[in-house]
Amino acid sequence: MGIEKIYQSILKTAAAYRQKLEGFGPADFQTEPPIGGWSYSEVYSHIFDASLLSLMALNNCINGDGKTKPTAFVVKLILFFGSLPPGKKYKAPPKIAVRVKKISIAAAQQFITDFELQLAQTYPKMGKADPKMKIKHPVIGYLNAKQWLRFIEIHLNHHYKQLKRIENSFKA
Repeated sequence: MGIEKIYQSILKTAAAYRQKLEGFGPADFQTEPPIGGWSYSEVYSHIFDASLLSLMALNNCINGDGKTKPTAFVVKLILFFGSLPPGKKYKAPPKIAVRVKKISIAAAQQFITDFELQLAQTYPKMGKADPKMKIKHPVIGYLNAKQWLRFIEIHLNHHYKQLKRIENSFKA
């Protein structure tokens, strides 16, 4: 998949997150769902914090601050198919999980704005990235700039589905 298509997909998904925020009341946004796990608020905190961290890694690749390491074959499959393997419950790595917190709707909107601005500043530099220059992801290993961009897309979509599961649990 081309970089432009990935970029446009990320923008579309970020807009969907922003639109979904309009349907939440402040109390609902903070409430732990009946299925347990993160509230809507915590999902927003995680996904946009992690996306900003991913953009930092992507920028490090562009700036040549990485290593020339291989990307694991299973990770290449995830990036190719565009989703995490189904049927497994994933947990954020401890150093990422401790960053998750309950935030307000306004803070979530600001997180999205910060992410979109950083993405817009980073995207034009993608052409400078050496595909051999990689930064290590805490779970899946070494990724180059394009792979980091694809990971952001996959991760955003993964957690958007989580929002739908949370929503359905409140309806049940």
